[in-house]
Amino acid sequence: MVDVSAVLGALAERRPLFHSEADFQHALAWEIHHCLPEAAAIRLERPQMMSGERRYLDLWIAHEDAALAIELTYKTCAIYVISEGENFNLLDQSAQDTGRYDFVQDIQRLERTISVQTDTRVTGWAIMLTNDSAYWQPPGDGPTIDADFRLHEGCTLQGTLRWRAGASAGTISGREEPLELNGVYPLAWQDYSHPSSKTHGLFRYLAVRVD
Repeated sequence: MVDVSAVLGALAERRPLFHSEADFQHALAWEIHHCLPEAAAIRLERPQMMSGERRYLDLWIAHEDAALAIELTYKTCAIYVISEGENFNLLDQSAQDTGRYDFVQDIQRLERTISVQTDTRVTGWAIMLTNDSAYWQPPGDGPTIDADFRLHEGCTLQGTLRWRAGASAGTISGREEPLELNGVYPLAWQDYSHPSSKTHGLFRYLAVRVD
């Protein structure tokens, strides 16, 4: 239906960075809109029931008997950039350990979303865009509490993933449950944009396809 890498490449030409995750979500939806026939339906924050709870899917794109389900993550380090005359003052979000957990949880949710579809062929994509190199670079020496959720280049996500011993209750509050993945997901990062020569001026993305 849509070549996600090509769409992100085209988007980067116009929007090398974003103010927020919502800004990224709307810009990506608009870029996809230009790539699809008029008959395609694009929905933001599409509600769905999952394990008895209402959840919201970031993007749902449907055309004929096929659909794309997309979950987005936008994580930033502090940087000030002027791009095309527009000021971008990004905050330092840090908390990379919980950010990794949430991204893996997006993959789990996409697997579950796809599993309940009976009349539509659905392809899922979990996409993270960030200028925080801690996400794509391997950790230093020694164990980390989020070792199972690491997303750096060359990692593979599969099976049951859980916090290591020693994770504080404050860190994992609301994220205590292990994550179960049915698929096997090798991770490869791609450059998105380089709008500044400052530290944290490089943006890269991780796009994980879920079938």
